[in-house]
Amino acid sequence: MAVTANEMQAAIRMWIMSFPWPIASSYFWQLCDGCGWDWNQASHLPILFAMQTLKELAESVHCWEAIDRNDFQRRARILQALWRQERGLPIGQLAGKPRGAMLAMPWAKETLANFMADEVKQVVRDTIEGNQRQKGSLIPPGRMYANLLSSQPMAFNLFVPLQRDLDLASAVFAEMLPGRCSRVTKIEFEYSPGQQDPRYTGDRSALDVCVWFDTPRGTQGFVGIEVKYHENLNEDADDHRPRYDEVADAMACFVPGSRERLRCKPLQQIWRDHLLAGAYRIADGLADGLFVYLSPADNTACSSAVDAYMSCLTATDTFEHWSLESLVNAALANTEAPWTREFADRYLAFEKVEALLA
Repeated sequence: MAVTANEMQAAIRMWIMSFPWPIASSYFWQLCDGCGWDWNQASHLPILFAMQTLKELAESVHCWEAIDRNDFQRRARILQALWRQERGLPIGQLAGKPRGAMLAMPWAKETLANFMADEVKQVVRDTIEGNQRQKGSLIPPGRMYANLLSSQPMAFNLFVPLQRDLDLASAVFAEMLPGRCSRVTKIEFEYSPGQQDPRYTGDRSALDVCVWFDTPRGTQGFVGIEVKYHENLNEDADDHRPRYDEVADAMACFVPGSRERLRCKPLQQIWRDHLLAGAYRIADGLADGLFVYLSPADNTACSSAVDAYMSCLTATDTFEHWSLESLVNAALANTEAPWTREFADRYLAFEKVEALLA
């Protein structure tokens, strides 16, 4: 597949900048000498280290998209394009244009290259392609294969290694839920206790990840997790259902008069997932249970929505907001397994983007 000059320049720059500066400088001058550049001419200044604006950088890696509403989204898109370039993965297209944060189809579906380890790919094959789904699960393949920004592949990349190592998962969740979690017993993806079941929310909502754990008192608890990465929460709200109000009344943790706000974007999706977790805890008689909203610290669209949501709560024992960084750091603190560093490098190494900006 052909590589554009801008892509080659960005890739070479990132490669050189990955070395300590004296070594990078040496490589740079050798490269320039090999190209036969005349350093007496101002026009031959070191373009590989020329700083760029965010827009210029995004355009150079096919990542300037009108759909991105803030600088965090643009940086996240660029970071995924750099990750793709570093690995030589073929660029995807949409509407006839190359998109730096997408993988080429059908290659992406055939290779599952959006998933970062063989064990992750196997879980994806089993749960999606093999249709081996737990009762009530909903896992639409869709953009999981090609979209590097999608939070659904990110959830698999983060939680499958924890699913396969429950000792590590236990250490991580004991740190994230002090005094509540003593040992993780199971992790599942896109979980609903019963879609369209009137005992719960009566709709097709599902939790991106559900983690069951034993409590210090010997009872069972769970944490349902909604995973976000690049999202700006601009989706329209779904139709309201009377069942939502019934569950909210039973949970008894909402500020009187807040329902109208909770029924509108960007709060409705958070509310519905929180209600699903609450209904599951009540209907199944679980001793502990909460809903966690997981997003990068710098995704202000998510953090602002969570702040607004928490202002609608009278109690927060069933709702928490975790930064993606805090969960990854908990994993890094409890294991030297390479996948933790590889995950952080792909999704959180925004210093790579900053190094290329003016």
